[in-house]
Amino acid sequence: MEATGLEKGGIYRHLPSKEAVAVEAFDYAWQSAFAARIHDLNTISNSVDKLKQFVTNFVERHSSVWGGCPLLNTAIDADDGNPALRERAPKAFREWCDLLTSIIDTGIERKEINRGVDARKLPLSSSFRSKVH
Repeated sequence: MEATGLEKGGIYRHLPSKEAVAVEAFDYAWQSAFAARIHDLNTISNSVDKLKQFVTNFVERHSSVWGGCPLLNTAIDADDGNPALRERAPKAFREWCDLLTSIIDTGIERKEINRGVDARKLPLSSSFRSKVH
């Protein structure tokens, strides 16, 4: 309400339900978080350096996302009451994994990363994976 200047009723006139508001809020927060994570990656050609920058962005830009990680928060809090929102977390997680996999695959093709690296076995926390799957 503060960001839009609208009262609660004004917001609901633009969106059909509370669930739709939650989905829109997640989409906005996820895009902001994802943009913070990939900041300046397109300016780096070497895949290893690109992965290092991704980690740096993750550490240094975490405060740019208000309310914490929207992906983790949604994965933990989404329940059967909002199926559309519950579907967003695994989709966002796949987007994140696909980006990292693509960087690794490109690095392997360019011989910047060893061929023995399997990009599909990213060392992501199993407890986090269980929350989003």
